[in-house]
Formats: sequence, structure tokens, C-alpha cells
Amino acid sequence: MKVHRRLTAKLSALTVLALSTLATGALAVTSGGNDVADVVPEWTPEGRKAATHLTTLPPKDEMVQVPAGPFLMGSNRQVDRNAYPQELPQRTVDLDAYEIDKYEVTAVQYLRYVLANNLPPLVDWKWGGAFQEVMASHPVMHVSWFEADAYCKWAGKRLPTSAEWEKAARGTDGRIYPWGNQPAGLSRANFGRTGLSGPVRDRPERLLLYPPIVSVDKYENAVSPYGVFNMAGNVAEWTADWYDPYYYRYGPNRNPKGPDHGSHKAFRGGGWVDSTPSVRPAQRNGADPKTRMNWLGFRCARDPIDKGQTGEQAPAGLQAQ
Repeated sequence: MKVHRRLTAKLSALTVLALSTLATGALAVTSGGNDVADVVPEWTPEGRKAATHLTTLPPKDEMVQVPAGPFLMGSNRQVDRNAYPQELPQRTVDLDAYEIDKYEVTAVQYLRYVLANNLPPLVDWKWGGAFQEVMASHPVMHVSWFEADAYCKWAGKRLPTSAEWEKAARGTDGRIYPWGNQPAGLSRANFGRTGLSGPVRDRPERLLLYPPIVSVDKYENAVSPYGVFNMAGNVAEWTADWYDPYYYRYGPNRNPKGPDHGSHKAFRGGGWVDSTPSVRPAQRNGADPKTRMNWLGFRCARDPIDKGQTGEQAPAGLQAQ
């Protein structure tokens, strides 16, 4: 299954930035039909110096606790007419307590990991000008599932399961969006933006295109019931699960972790390129784990440090429909 996006190629001149001296590199297209490309950039001395300076900026590394207990996972078409088949059936799922990042992992957070492990820079770090001021608080992107997984482990965390991600985004009551059932709008989420997306292949000019992402702490009026930011739009987010569109038909109702194997990894939340139906937290999709996209990032989770954390009671009337 390939990821599909409807996009226009017209970009505002404001999204086009000059190349910086952060990195130089060559593009190498992989074979095997995965529709992804390996990019092998290298640090320049000036780029490494600038990157090291960026790591002194304060990180957005807060986490929030999500109590143990049940929640409504998936969609009910009687409530949400935009529900896709892979969101059905809606069911009550019980999860243990966990913690999840309050914000999407930022470029600077990922930069610390890159420098600490002597790794090459990411593709989008070839964007210039505003990188040093803007990207500090913007989500990292162009990160494969393997890279996201490695970062979370390095940080002493892990990728959230798809169920953990959805509960953190929707709470327990089956709401359509993190803020409730009111329709998504640009005052609450970053979505539906004009831009150029797709895997980085043999077109280096794509590196000049700066996607219209926003700071990870924007939209205070649209946080989830647990206070988590940007769970609808901005960048879609990798989760730990393998992806199967039919998983809800046979998966367990307690601590589901996705299929045992697969070819695609699940991502959630939609990105800046998506339409309203695709930024609903119940919507799920999958991509080759080697894929790097300029609308795809991640956040991390972990088991609670406070083992004495209590669970929450199921809200009155909580039941799948």
C-alpha cells in the first residue's frame, strides 16, 4: 500500500528558502519498488558549528501522564460520517498507564541525538535562512520509522503504540477531534496547506521547498483532554505498530500492539498537506518504514516512572457503538 496525497505544485514564494551551509550531500535512489530514496548528506564545518549552537536552545521535552483505563478506539459512522473503513469497528480498548510527549519531537531535539551519535544531517537541514530560528521549535520531519524508533530508544523512551497515540489524542469519550466534535479549522490545526510533498528522489530542487509547518506548542485552544499538542495536523506521526487496515476486526481489546508482522508501519494524526477527514485522530494509515516525508514526524512515549499511578474510571455510558 502506497501513501497517497492530493497536492498542488504551486507554492508561495514565502516557502522557498535559499540553501544554507549546514550540509552538502548527494541523493541516491533505492531500488526494490519501495518508492523511497536514501539521502546521504554530509556536515560542513560551518554546519556542524551552527548545529552545535542550536543544541543550546531549550528543548520541548515535557511529557504528560495518561492514566490506565478504557477508551473508545476507532469510529462510529453514526457519529462521524467521515470515518474510513480502517477505523471500524469502534470498540472499547483498555490500556495500562503510560506517558507521552506533550509535543512532537523538534528538529533541535533530534539534532542533539544526531550530534551525540555522529550521524549525518537530515535532508531538510539543507533548508537555509530561517532554519536556525524557526526549525528550533518545529517538528522534525523526513525521518524514517527506523530513525524515529532509534531516537526514542536513545532518549530512554519508545514509540507509542497506535492505541496509546489515539487515547492521548482523543481521551476516553470517542470525540472526533482532540478538542471535541466541532469541525477542524485553521484556528485549531495546521492542515490543508498548499505545498509540495513526496519522497525525495532525483530532484534536489525539492530541498528548496520549506513546508508550512508550525511550532509544536501552537494551538493551545486545541489540546487533547490530557493536554497534548498538535494531535491533528502539522505532521503525521509514526507509531510502533505494523499496519493492517483490518486489525480492528481481530485485535485484542487490552493493550493492543498491532499485528505481529507487516510491510508498513502505522502513522497517525495527519499532516499539513491533509484534508479535514485525514487529520481526525481516529484516521490511520501506513507507510514503508524506510519512508521519509516532509509531512511525517513523531513523538515518543514510555511506561510511567511513577508505578503507583492510579487508573481512571470509565466515563458513564462508555461503550462502543
